[in-house]
Amino acid sequence: MTNRQDIPAQQPRRLACSRCGAEFGCELSGTCWCAEETARLPMPVKGEDCLCRACLRAAAEAT
Repeated sequence: MTNRQDIPAQQPRRLACSRCGAEFGCELSGTCWCAEETARLPMPVKGEDCLCRACLRAAAEAT
């Protein structure tokens, strides 16, 4: 069994929004900003990865 203290801290994953190309960070620890959003969409759309906050909100408004 691995000692959790031996696991290095995860760095935020740098992403580019699938729709607009804006760069943003994603916390792999589960504390990503998107977890705080009220919009819940079936993601990802075929061929897409994560969306930036503005595109996520725009997609939610369009549904």
